[in-house]
Parts: sequence; structure tokens; C-alpha cells
Amino acid sequence: MPELPEVEITARLLDRALGGAQVESALAPGINALKTFDPPLSELQGELITGVRRRGKHVIIDFSGGLVLLIHLMSAGRLQLYDKRAGPRDRTSRLLVRLTDGRELRLREFGSKQAAWVKLLRAEELDEDESLARLGPEAWPDPPALDELLDAPRPLHALLRDQRTIAGIGRSWVDEVLWQAELSPYKRGADLDAAEAERLREAVVKLLGEAIAHYEQAIQLPIPDKLPMPLRIHRRQGEPCPRCETTLEAVHFEDYVIAYCPNCQTEGRVLKDRRLSRLLR
Repeated sequence: MPELPEVEITARLLDRALGGAQVESALAPGINALKTFDPPLSELQGELITGVRRRGKHVIIDFSGGLVLLIHLMSAGRLQLYDKRAGPRDRTSRLLVRLTDGRELRLREFGSKQAAWVKLLRAEELDEDESLARLGPEAWPDPPALDELLDAPRPLHALLRDQRTIAGIGRSWVDEVLWQAELSPYKRGADLDAAEAERLREAVVKLLGEAIAHYEQAIQLPIPDKLPMPLRIHRRQGEPCPRCETTLEAVHFEDYVIAYCPNCQTEGRVLKDRRLSRLLR
């Protein structure tokens, strides 16, 4: 699932590779992916790409004529640059931006949900788009103090994944951050003391920064279908904790899993699993 580190490295690599490239044509084979109709994709013809950047989990591609592509990869999308054009059997492509130098930028999606989306906007419309307007402050590189930001009677695991609270963290990295900060996923944000809030902020900055540095060394274009995510806790239930060697536990939900260390994070308590009980401690 692409989150802030994965989207950041995607934007960085594409920005380096695409600066000044000219668009030959753009089309959306995955018709459900394109969420706007005015301006049409045909207006990208002849445009120069002036930059690729990130906001939260979104990729933003800027063009010389004042248009922008706003892209959300959702859970299974990849934005990949290829030297050749997609063949007729490629059923994963949701957007194709063909360049005059023969290269092709593809938004591809794996799985059956087809949730990744694209919007073509005028630059002055970008900040007003609801997808960006409702985002909280960036989780990296310099998030605000978290004691006030997370001052709500909701569990930390939910608060940190809420893009309206803080932008960029999702199901994978929230497990890592809370483990690093030695905090229970079900501790209420409003119950954080100043020391815990600062420890949590430091964990966010440290882990997201380290992940981006890892990707700078490990990834090159085209972005691989499966990213080498440097995760130590997420989906590692049943394995020993990297810090204390206690067996990692998990709470299962319908479409995601919370992994944690009972010794480091919950004072030795094993949280009740949704598969076995509707009650959580």
C-alpha cells in the first residue's frame, strides 16, 4: 500500500526523469479512474512536464500550460515510467501519458478494486480540490507537535491514519511508528502526555525519513510492482519483536491488521482479536 515514503520516492524519481518531457497524448483505458472531464485529457497534448511532487499520499504532476494531474494510488496503484508503450494485453493500466520521446508514464493498478484515481485540473483549482483541501499537516519532514494535533478521544492507530489529522501515514507505517514510540495502538490521543507526544513525533520523522533514504538506495525506475518496504512490525505477527524478542501479536479486522508488541506497547496485555471478540481492550 503506497504511503508517504512510497509516494515520495515515486515523485522524486519521476521528477528527475520527466523534467522538460513533452506529452504526445494522454488517455485513460481505465475509464473509472478519471474523475474529471473538464479540461479533457486531450488538452495535455503538446504540454511540457515541469515537475512531479507529493502532497500527503497524492502525486501531483505540473505542466507548462497551467494544468496539473492529481493522482491517488490508493491501495494497489503504481505510477511507472517505461521506455516502451503498453501492449494491448496490458489490463492493469488506468492512465497512459505518452511522451514524444517514446517513453510512457502509466498508472497501473493491481487487484480487483480499481480504486486508484486521476483528476486533471487547472493549477488554480488544485488547492481547492476536496481531496487536498481536507488534508491535515504533512507527517514528514517537519510535522507539528502531536499533543495538540492528536488531542481527541480516539485511538492513536485511527488518529494517525486519518488524513484529515495528519497526512501521509497509513496502515503499514502506523504499526511501525507506534512500535518505535512504544505506545499502544489503542491509547487515546487525548491521553498522551507531553513526553509521549514528543516521542511519537520523533518516531514519525525518524521512520518515514529512514524509509525514504532506504528507497533512494533500493529503487530505480520503473517503480517495481512490489516495493521493498523496510517493515519490521507490520504483518509480522508471530515473529519475535526486534527490540525485546516477545512474540508479536495482532488484531484482525475485515480489511486490515494491527500488529504490535505486548511487552513494548501494551504492558504485557494481549489485545482481543476481532475474529474472536467484538470487544477490544
